[in-house]
Amino acid sequence: MRILAPIVIAAAAFAAPILHAQEASHVAAATDAATRWLALMDEGKSGDGWEQGAALMQAAVTRDKWSAVLAGVRTPLGAVSSRTLKSAQYTRAIPGAPEGEYVVIHYDTQFANKAGATEMVVPMRAADGSWKVSGYFIR
Repeated sequence: MRILAPIVIAAAAFAAPILHAQEASHVAAATDAATRWLALMDEGKSGDGWEQGAALMQAAVTRDKWSAVLAGVRTPLGAVSSRTLKSAQYTRAIPGAPEGEYVVIHYDTQFANKAGATEMVVPMRAADGSWKVSGYFIR
């Protein structure tokens, strides 16, 4: 038993950097997906954003409803003048969402008609390993 404890501790010490690297890789891939998806939103292509979104999002709202809601929210804000990544955190649990792999991303965003907004984009990992946006919120 005395020998087993150091082996377990050593194994955990070696595994931690690998897990951290995997999470960092997931965060980078999810952030790239969010950036491409936000470009569609900025261009007013909300229907394309819905089509490229996660199945979870598509099941929650129709394409037409998504486009209507986005137009109602984004149009009054005006064009994006700047967007800065504030934080991106990998998680396996989101309240009210099924278990999975998610990255919660916050951006500090300046719109033409609203300074100091925060955008939250939540990509989730799809069955094929790609990252697709499952949620989008503006405060």
